[in-house]
Amino acid sequence: MEFIILTGMSGAGKSTAIKYFEDLGYYCIDNLPPALIPPFVNLLQDKNHNYEKVVLGIDIRGGMLFDDLFFSLNELSGKNYTYDILFFDCQDNELIKRFKETRRSHPLARTERIHEGVKKERGILAEVKSKADYIIDTTYILPKDIKEVLHNIYANQNSFKNMMITILVFGFKYGVPIDADLIFDVRFLPNPYYIPEMRPLTGNDPTISEYVMQFDVSQEFLVKLKDMISFLVPQYAKEGKNQLVIGIGCTGGKHRSVTIANELNVHLKSEGHVCNVDYRDIDKDKKRGK
Repeated sequence: MEFIILTGMSGAGKSTAIKYFEDLGYYCIDNLPPALIPPFVNLLQDKNHNYEKVVLGIDIRGGMLFDDLFFSLNELSGKNYTYDILFFDCQDNELIKRFKETRRSHPLARTERIHEGVKKERGILAEVKSKADYIIDTTYILPKDIKEVLHNIYANQNSFKNMMITILVFGFKYGVPIDADLIFDVRFLPNPYYIPEMRPLTGNDPTISEYVMQFDVSQEFLVKLKDMISFLVPQYAKEGKNQLVIGIGCTGGKHRSVTIANELNVHLKSEGHVCNVDYRDIDKDKKRGK
């Protein structure tokens, strides 16, 4: 029997993951107190159920019972069951934003501010995170992208390097992202902004991408960028890094940076990496009426 222990920060996307695993044919139980894991396994054995794939959602809603998690997992190992610990993480500021947008209270901050609950939870989960087989950081991931990541790990059974790559597209005039691990400045590439009919478009439009990539300097830069990133990603993975944010910026984050980011995204996915693109500033000129 295959077990997946699904845990992580509240608001990081565990509910989306549970729904995905159900669609994939797993028997899922959400918010199971860790102390009940061994009795549950015994129940499956005694009743001869045909559950070959099981997901157990474990989080701090179980209160102090969370302390029993490793004791219960040791019992699981003692019965020769294998399991993965799948940990969902997210940056604190994004978690707080999500709780505010949904107007939900944090499970550990009923009478306190949300950030106090997030801080407490991160402390409680530190040990289980350190022992996780897979860590998925959903700071820049949409729900549909979470499903893609899980599909890549469990449905396709691809090798997973325990790293989520985010290509963060930005405009320098709106500020350099402080959470980027690598930053590439593509303002030296020919700029379609100065062609009036191209100005309203973005790098997601074929007209823009074809314009940017028609130049030798663009082609040469992309070759060198792909080669560098292909070299660096495995090195970061060896060091245990589970998230890599690659910042690609031009003046407004709308034309050149989008084009290059999309090309890099295709390249990384072709190498089997889990990758998504976050277009941080792509619509800001439009919102300002420019």
